[in-house]
Amino acid sequence: MAVDAGVRARVLALVAAGESCRGAARRVGISYRSVVRWANLAGMELQPGRIGGIAGVSAFRRSPRARPPRVLPEGDYLAENGRLTLAGRVVIAVRLRDQWRPAAIARALGVHRSTVKREIEAGSVDGRYRPKIAQRLADERRRRPKSDRVKIRPGTELWDELIARLNAKQSPEQIAGRLALDFAGRDAMQVSHETIYQALYVQGAGALRHELAVEKALRSGRTSRRPRSKLGPRSNRSWIGTATITARPAEAEDRAVPGHWEGDLIIGGGNQRSALITLFERTTRFCLISRITVHDAATVTDRLTEMAARLPAALWRSLTWDQGVEMADHARFTIATGCPVFFCDPHSPWQRPTNENGNGLLREFFPKGTDFTKITDEQVAEAEHLLNTRPRKILNYQTPAEKLAQLITVAKAA
Repeated sequence: MAVDAGVRARVLALVAAGESCRGAARRVGISYRSVVRWANLAGMELQPGRIGGIAGVSAFRRSPRARPPRVLPEGDYLAENGRLTLAGRVVIAVRLRDQWRPAAIARALGVHRSTVKREIEAGSVDGRYRPKIAQRLADERRRRPKSDRVKIRPGTELWDELIARLNAKQSPEQIAGRLALDFAGRDAMQVSHETIYQALYVQGAGALRHELAVEKALRSGRTSRRPRSKLGPRSNRSWIGTATITARPAEAEDRAVPGHWEGDLIIGGGNQRSALITLFERTTRFCLISRITVHDAATVTDRLTEMAARLPAALWRSLTWDQGVEMADHARFTIATGCPVFFCDPHSPWQRPTNENGNGLLREFFPKGTDFTKITDEQVAEAEHLLNTRPRKILNYQTPAEKLAQLITVAKAA
């Protein structure tokens, strides 16, 4: 049924005069919901309270006049160095009163939202952001001398530790992780790997780097990653037989069980006959390295058998190799050691990731083109020792030697 316009006008007049919606509905003889709907359409808002002596009854009143937009300050909101100015901080205060979110304020200022969040936290007093106080605190922070905050300084214990560990060819991340273990609880000896990089290349024009005994402070990685080679045709080398990587035990894949090794040759320069045999255990990353002056199948097999004898037989469950002809006599190695050999697919070095990574580390000691006939066994043993005593992130900054020692202790106890 259509409602007379006069009835609607009378209802709205009663509500505007302070009558409750329910009271107006009863007086006029219409439904309460109709009164509420008309009041909403007329721009009135519900206010809780006691109207007409009836507790809990809500009334409507006209919405307050909209607040005029706040005037934003003039001037640059960001300085030339990208820092917030006082005008920018006033904008933050104004927009917070307008109930803007920090992300929206950041977009308006042209900064990252985390900048606004940090600014609000730093400049708030009693839960309210104060732009003038925030500006004063920022000025004080910039004036404060920072020389006393430089942690890596010559003459300190930390400085000496860093030099010794960098000379031992440990990376900044390995050093930072190991310092946390070796000097637990000593803040003066805790430093992030980024801080070490800064000391090597930025702080004091790389003063720390100039103190090192080695030519290169860090491993010089490639500027871009080399794409993986495409799989080539299957090999027809008869001596491989069924000993392909697909036949390797599944336990070798997840590294949960120790004793699975990856091996390779690093061919020397010069006459190309000298080489290093490198073996890396997949679980502990422990390495065995040996120098040979020729790398025919018989020599490689004999030397591998000698290397395997350095560790308990229980730690030789499998050996993964590429399809180099130097392993053509692998059956003899298996008979001597009880360790089966499995071969990767052609052109697939990523199937031996531990060995590939380890060989890259070894290049710090013996760059490409090194003639291993001019390298002594003592030098090779020293490189092996340094790699096995280097803290590794993958091992929670323990060393491969420590992890292997734990395995041997458990094996003896069993």
